[in-house]
Amino acid sequence: MGAAHDDQHEAPGPHGRALRLGIGGPVGSGKTALVAALCRTLGPSMRLGVVTNDIYTTEDADFLRRAGVLDPERILAVQTGCCPHTAIRDDIAANVDAVETLEERFGPLDLVIVESGGDNLTATFSRGLADKQIFVLDVSGGDKVPRKGGPGVTGADLLVVNKTDLAPLVGADLTVMSRDAGAVRNGKPVLFTSIRQDQGAHAVAEWVAGVTDSWRHDHPHDHAHEHA
Repeated sequence: MGAAHDDQHEAPGPHGRALRLGIGGPVGSGKTALVAALCRTLGPSMRLGVVTNDIYTTEDADFLRRAGVLDPERILAVQTGCCPHTAIRDDIAANVDAVETLEERFGPLDLVIVESGGDNLTATFSRGLADKQIFVLDVSGGDKVPRKGGPGVTGADLLVVNKTDLAPLVGADLTVMSRDAGAVRNGKPVLFTSIRQDQGAHAVAEWVAGVTDSWRHDHPHDHAHEHA
């Protein structure tokens, strides 16, 4: 889908590369569904690449390829062979290599999405890998999850609470979740969605489009992006 736009963009922005967006969260929260939704919504206007992480398989990448949300060659899979957080925070070389491979093959790109394998509330991306981070929760764990905090919940640039359509079935109070998330995140944004009902995740896509546009036009950040 993104390949059709390559001739419309002659050079990368002032950072010299694409924005790298990390998407993390617990198993089953809807990370892969969110990546698919973002590709559907942003693909017509952005040049995208995707890197997925699974411990022993390429399941998430295979799902995205079957879904047809992006040119299959623009989706690379990293088999971490270790705990998911290790490959996105501690030893990021394989992921950085995959991102750079996409940019070498298809660049300049606007956005590369790096999806973590399923992890817990402590999972965060190294800033050497991801410039912005989204953390995905879902309501099935109950409305107490946001107030448990953890670096993923409190530190991500955007917190997404998914599967709001299930709230009545699991007894989760979305008002409580919104209040508690706001309290632990100190003003950083929180979005509630049901990707099952909104397969374009339009509110999240709007946020991503905004940060990508800022990255494309702002002056380079002062911090270095190192492979460590």
